[in-house]
Amino acid sequence: MPTDSQYILESIQQGCATLTDDEFVIDRLVKYFGNGRIRWHVEFRGHRIELTTGQIKKQTTFRRKILEQAGVLPPQRAGDTYRRWALDLRKNAIELPWRERPVDPGFAIDRLTSHGDGRWTVEYQGKSIKFTTTKLRRQVSFRKRMLAKAKVLPPQLDAIAYRKWMDWLIQNATESVPSAGDASMTEKSWLDDLPELAGWKDEAPPGDHLVD
Repeated sequence: MPTDSQYILESIQQGCATLTDDEFVIDRLVKYFGNGRIRWHVEFRGHRIELTTGQIKKQTTFRRKILEQAGVLPPQRAGDTYRRWALDLRKNAIELPWRERPVDPGFAIDRLTSHGDGRWTVEYQGKSIKFTTTKLRRQVSFRKRMLAKAKVLPPQLDAIAYRKWMDWLIQNATESVPSAGDASMTEKSWLDDLPELAGWKDEAPPGDHLVD
C-alpha cells in the first residue's frame, strides 16, 4: 500500500485536480464527541469525510483523505502555515454529541408521509417532494431529488448509516388519509412527476459528486 506522499504524487502524475487556497473552502468541520472518542467530519462539496485528530494534524494524510473521497487535492501549505490553518479549523468546528441515529442536525425533514402502494412525500421547509419506495431507499436518488426540488443537498452518509436512518423514517412515517381528490391520483400520474429518477441522465451541479 503506497504511503500518503506516494499516493499524492501518483495522483498528480495522473492529472488529478489540485486546488488553490482560494478554491479549497471547507463548508464546515463537525466535531462529534461521545462514547469515549472524538470523530471529525469535514463537509466539502457535498462530501462528508471522517477523520481523526491525528489525520487532520498531518497534512499529507489530510490531503490524501480529501483526494480519495472528494476527487480533488487540497493545496500544499508550508508546515507552520498548515499547522495554524488546521488549528483554526478545529477551533471553529461545530461540536455535537454523537448519536446512533446518524442524521446531520443541519438537515432534518419535517415529515415523511406514506400514500400507500410504495408512494411517499417528503415534507421539507414548506415543500412536498414525491418519492417511490425504491428511490427513497437509494441515497443517490434521495440526495439528487432533494437538491433539485428543495435546493438542499443532504449530507453523504455511508450505506449502512443511510439505511438505518431511512428505516427509522419509514417506521415513523405518517399515514395519509385519502380524500375524494386523491382518488384520481393513479400510480402512473404519480410516477409521471418523477422523470429524473428513471435514470441519472441529467448533470449534477458542478462540484457535486453524489455517490452512493
